[in-house]
Amino acid sequence: MRIYQYENSVQIKKVLQRPHLDRSRIEKIVRPILERVKKGGDRILFKYAVEYDQVKLDDLWVEKKSLETSGERVSESLKSSIDIAKRNIEKFHRNQLDADFETEIMPGVNCSRKSIPIERVGLYIPGGTAPLFSTVLMLGIPAIIAGCDEIVLATPTNKIGEVNDVVLYTAHLLGIKKVLKLGGAQAIGAMAFGTESVPKVDKILGPGNQYVTVAKQIVSQETVSIDMPAGPSEVMVAIDSTSKSSFVAADLLAQAEHGGDSQVILVSLSKKKAEKVLKQIDSQLEELPRKDIAKEALKNSIVILVKNHDQMLEVINEYGAEHLIINLQDEQLIVDGVKNAGSVFIGPHTPESVGDYASGTNHTLPTGGWAKSYSGVSVDSFVKKITYQKLTKQGLELLGPTVETLAEAESLQAHKHAVSIRLKSK
Repeated sequence: MRIYQYENSVQIKKVLQRPHLDRSRIEKIVRPILERVKKGGDRILFKYAVEYDQVKLDDLWVEKKSLETSGERVSESLKSSIDIAKRNIEKFHRNQLDADFETEIMPGVNCSRKSIPIERVGLYIPGGTAPLFSTVLMLGIPAIIAGCDEIVLATPTNKIGEVNDVVLYTAHLLGIKKVLKLGGAQAIGAMAFGTESVPKVDKILGPGNQYVTVAKQIVSQETVSIDMPAGPSEVMVAIDSTSKSSFVAADLLAQAEHGGDSQVILVSLSKKKAEKVLKQIDSQLEELPRKDIAKEALKNSIVILVKNHDQMLEVINEYGAEHLIINLQDEQLIVDGVKNAGSVFIGPHTPESVGDYASGTNHTLPTGGWAKSYSGVSVDSFVKKITYQKLTKQGLELLGPTVETLAEAESLQAHKHAVSIRLKSK
């Protein structure tokens, strides 16, 4: 990890620039895939399963029996842990349901708002080197709480065309019945455009690699909405001289093992402590089964030394990390000043891992600096808010002249007339 001493705002903006993603190169690969899926439907999906996943599928969907028996192939201890995580995530997300409301704005003018579930949603669950069954919980639970009518889950298979048993068990536990045996841009295309057997959804949610990310962004311009722009996973850890080096190193490595394009950043009020953390990283790294992946991620990772809390907050808010860990003595000084972060982990006993799995918060979060303008996935991600208004005759008589004046000022005579004709009516 490269070490930088804070100098000024200009320098920090430059230091915190994320690794460049050649989007144009990825688009050249992804756009043709999406177009072929759009035109060729199921036939192309079967073809891509062979071409990209080296597997010949008999069916695009997981069989009902495989879903129902998946629990037989999952250990009881893991099932118990999944159940605890499920309960915690449900508890946190149920609190996010907005109450519908109605209010009288002025006599005879009544306005209201209701949350309406998005009817059909597609949930993308990454496979690859680590099938993320936890993401089934993070996306499926708020979708169910929101009341979505149809939930389609898409996830890659292994080399013999089977979906990870824990992913299937978790889906079955939640009551999700439609599991598509596809990954990559082709899965995004299938859910976005629909095929002979895959229903077109209204919104696609879930993390993925750079091809999945670009595919989501492309289809969001044409046919569906998406949860958020996303990119490689990231963490920023803020520490001082009181922080325990081994804890900090473990937090940085926990994020680094996600993928070679992940980024971890250490912001420290103490140079001596930062150096101890780096030594701990070297020591702990050798014990990791995914150490080669973590080493690759560390090449894009940095340490920033700051002199005070103001500089630390500037670094934190400039970066807008997906995950922000605040592990220092005066934690509240920093917590209160955070403006940009996907999810915040406070204190020495709150590793990012708890949010990834079971504390109750959602782990599908904005990356790449999008935390400056996007929230992580929540129940709100699965609903839309519809507003209503109803005026009585008295209400229109009171409000109508105001609307007439405003419409005329904008030279929109038809708008004015729609009011005037009613006011003149007996």
